[in-house]
Amino acid sequence: MASTSRTPTRRGRGRGGRGDGSSSLPPPPSTLSLIIEEFFIVVYEDPLVKKALPKKFADYLDGQEPAKVYLRAADCGPRLWTVEVLFDGQGRMYLDKGWENFAIAHGVDFGCFVHFKYEGDDVLTVKVFDGTMCRKYYYSDDEDTDDESDDDVKPCIHPL
Repeated sequence: MASTSRTPTRRGRGRGGRGDGSSSLPPPPSTLSLIIEEFFIVVYEDPLVKKALPKKFADYLDGQEPAKVYLRAADCGPRLWTVEVLFDGQGRMYLDKGWENFAIAHGVDFGCFVHFKYEGDDVLTVKVFDGTMCRKYYYSDDEDTDDESDDDVKPCIHPL
């Protein structure tokens, strides 16, 4: 019985292939557009004081430095929390006045990971993960959020 050797053949384009057996690499970073729409911070210090956002995100907003942003907790109704923004002149961006209320209402504490997704129009959707890396889920018990002021801390309710 004669032994025949089978050489595997490549079928289809696969991931990044051109169909001719060669691979194509992604373009070098200098040719990619800089789009920073998701990032996270880790709360290592007092969760209620101003929070620095990543420099890359501040760079992304270059020339559009907002005086405030609006935080929306994911899965917590339509309420937007107004938070003032500070820029330090060195390219750093901080969440300042209003952050404390948001942090209290959403259980932001030491060791939390806070994920932000930039939605445009100065709106950031926020997800909070506790120190065990599990997400905190909330829902809103407010039907009408238009009459609330940012000084009233009305927490979202954490389902048990």
